[in-house]
Amino acid sequence: MSNFKRAPVQTGAPRSNVLASLKATQMIDIKPVLPAEIISTILDFLPIPDLMSFGRTSKRMLEMVYEDSRWVQRLKIMGVWNEGEARKRFEEALKMKREMMRIRAEEEAKRAGIGVNGNAGLRKTSTTLFDAGVEEERQKRSMEMAAKAKPSLDGFETLALSSPAQSTPALITRAPMLDPEALLNVFSVVKSVRGSARQEFGRIYAALAPFYYDLAKSRSHMDPVIFRVYRDPEQQAQMLSHLQIFARSDWAQGWRQREEKLTTMVGIFENAVLREFEQGYEAWDIDGRMRRYAHVLGVLNGGQAGIELFVQKHPIFSDRDILGTPMDCINHASADGIALEPSREFLERLAAKLNEQGAIIDRIFPVGQDVFQILLDKVGEDILMEYVTPLFDEAHERSIPSYLKGVAGMFEQTLRFAATLKPSKSSGANFADKVMAMVARVFEPHVDLFLQDELDYFKKLAETEVGNWEEKLSAQEATTESFFMANFNRQADKKDFLTSFKKVVMMPVNVLPSLPIVSPFANKPVPTQQVVNRSSLQAPGPGLSPGPSRPQTPGLGAASDRTSTPLPGEAPTDELAAKAALMASRMEGIRSLFSIEIALDLTHAAKASIERAALFVRLGGQTGEEAREQCEAIFVNLLRILGDRHVRGGFDKAVDHLSKYNPREVSEHQQGVAPLVTFLELVNVGDLISQMIDVFYEQQMAGPKLSDRNDFLDPAVKAKKKFEQMLDERVAAGLNKGIDVLMDEVEYLCATVQQPADYNPAPATDGKMQDYDIGPTKAAEQVVNLVESHTKMLTGSTDKNMLDVFNQEVGLRLFTALCKHLKRQRVSVDGAIKLISDMNLYFLYIRTLKNSDLLEYFKALRELSQIYLIDPKHAKEMAEVIADGDRFHGIFRAEEVYEFAERRADWYSVKRDVERAMYGIGCVAM
Repeated sequence: MSNFKRAPVQTGAPRSNVLASLKATQMIDIKPVLPAEIISTILDFLPIPDLMSFGRTSKRMLEMVYEDSRWVQRLKIMGVWNEGEARKRFEEALKMKREMMRIRAEEEAKRAGIGVNGNAGLRKTSTTLFDAGVEEERQKRSMEMAAKAKPSLDGFETLALSSPAQSTPALITRAPMLDPEALLNVFSVVKSVRGSARQEFGRIYAALAPFYYDLAKSRSHMDPVIFRVYRDPEQQAQMLSHLQIFARSDWAQGWRQREEKLTTMVGIFENAVLREFEQGYEAWDIDGRMRRYAHVLGVLNGGQAGIELFVQKHPIFSDRDILGTPMDCINHASADGIALEPSREFLERLAAKLNEQGAIIDRIFPVGQDVFQILLDKVGEDILMEYVTPLFDEAHERSIPSYLKGVAGMFEQTLRFAATLKPSKSSGANFADKVMAMVARVFEPHVDLFLQDELDYFKKLAETEVGNWEEKLSAQEATTESFFMANFNRQADKKDFLTSFKKVVMMPVNVLPSLPIVSPFANKPVPTQQVVNRSSLQAPGPGLSPGPSRPQTPGLGAASDRTSTPLPGEAPTDELAAKAALMASRMEGIRSLFSIEIALDLTHAAKASIERAALFVRLGGQTGEEAREQCEAIFVNLLRILGDRHVRGGFDKAVDHLSKYNPREVSEHQQGVAPLVTFLELVNVGDLISQMIDVFYEQQMAGPKLSDRNDFLDPAVKAKKKFEQMLDERVAAGLNKGIDVLMDEVEYLCATVQQPADYNPAPATDGKMQDYDIGPTKAAEQVVNLVESHTKMLTGSTDKNMLDVFNQEVGLRLFTALCKHLKRQRVSVDGAIKLISDMNLYFLYIRTLKNSDLLEYFKALRELSQIYLIDPKHAKEMAEVIADGDRFHGIFRAEEVYEFAERRADWYSVKRDVERAMYGIGCVAM
């Protein structure tokens, strides 16, 4: 009997604690030993037979084993599951299900029926005789179908499997209706269907697992049944390839040993196939054994071993002497040069052989194996690299120019070589990019040194060109100065010269024309008039200048063979004449301070260097960017050397020479101011150089996209703007000094050519009225011609804004000079006609400048000349004109007009009347 004892019944009042019964209850909590996540992980590492057995333990375990994602994972790792196809099949199944539901709903609606009178009939609740027969027939068909296709439990029942852990081999029966030939295509019939992944994997397992586990238990390469079932190498390779894919899904215990056994067996098979391929290679049996066993290797594992064997043993690497040697480029050239014809022939022969091998590769290897590209990479590494490296090293030791020519020329030839290569059938669309990458690997070790040497070579060449130019110019200046000063002892006569020079400079302007300072080189008569021609860049001839002419600038190369104009036979005998001749020589040679020929030579050298360096921009990547930056560095150094060393120095010297010009020291004056004419020609040369730089930048930098003209931070753009700014500044400084020189010449003309009788003619002796010429004076005509000729010379050679500023400054300075000149004259009523004619001439010239602000000054000057035409009897009217400020538009104040009125020849006779009318002097208050 049980030892259970009943608890005594408690009598009396009921228990007050309602929780007593709960406290007396014993709670038994039953939990699984392992969580489901851990169980699921364990299932992933079970052998397939054990996994199926485990699924039969319970319904819950069966669901866990049959979970679709478990089998999808195995299919994915083998690479036979297509997620896109699975999604598409799922959507199609869902669509079909919806269609079936719709059809069923329509059948139900038809079965309900509609009455004759329009009333809905009653729904059938029982089965009629006819309905019963239909239903019976339908059930019979469904039972037959179920018996015919009895659903299997797990999809693996068609296999008689044994655990791989058993020590004794068990009989493995293959799935029915699967012959050995069909097993070779087991992966091609796999479908990606959600919910059917287990069945698909079961099909693969049934086909490949027997071979896989048999091979894992084999002791030698003769044991596996796979080599007895399949006799052709193609079938054996295909099944071994399938087993390698199937092995990826083997996660059970001992998978590493099985994988190693499979890898060993594949290696043995691959070596045997390689021996057959090599024997065919040696016999050059292209369409026989080579083609067959290359395809076998391709089926097995991609054929990489066969490709490597084909490339490594290719005869093109052993017969290099047929192609040529790099030393031919050195031996067929001069001592410091390099010949590129042998390298061109070498690359042409190499390209022909490679194209021939490309056709052979298409015959041997299956489509999809890019063997030709692998051969090209090997050729680039073992042939091209070993050809160019000793060639470049030898050329670099010989001379830098030959090295630069050799690297650039060889690279360009290699690009043409790459363009002649024909892709094979297996070459992709990016064949050209891969060939370019091969060329880049060949030349990359040499690009850095080449680019640096290219920049250094250009800098050295440019510095040498400019240095030789400066030395030659200095030598010519020294020769000229030593000749002019040869007969003068500076130490002995220094005080005498300073005294005489001061006297000459401080003499009144009307005495200067009579000074006996005559040019010692004026051997020809002075022409009466010389027209300044802006299109001519020649300095005044020897008969028109106190110094020798220099028609051409000294240069280098072809320019260095020129012979300058010989110096005069005799040197000046006094220092002042020598100084004047030396100054005239400097002014005449002002154009030689910088040369357009030097600028042209430098731009040609820069063009050659940039074109060589720009070839490597095609490589792209970091190397291409470095080449582009080096092209910009060459352009920057071109502007630096041409601008700072050559053009700036020339302009500075020209301005310095202009500042030393004094028209009173020149014995013979032409129509134009020689130093200013030559300086303006220098401005033309500078503008031409600037245009050359613009064209050079557009064609060599912006055109090939080596520089972005819209990027203000680009080094080339910054250097170009700096060069233009420097040129504008130097031209502006020179023009400022040139205006000073021009005004000095204007004042000199006014002081020397203007005769006192022009504005104050002597009265007629017989008392009759003289017949006056109402035209302008000779001095005014010469001044206008002088200023007009110089202002026109700048048209088209400089910026319009700068030209407007220059013209305005010239006009204002001319206005000031004319005012000063007028205050030094005596003007009579009869001479006022000449004065008014002169002022009209000045006004007409200023109007051609098209500057309305400047025109107001000369309108005022023209009005001012009217006060000299007023008869002395009309002193009151004269005073009204003087005091009328609006008449002169604010240009002249009344006090200034009064000062000009004082230059009347009869001023002292009309002064009292004019002052009385203006200021009321002499009036008495009553």
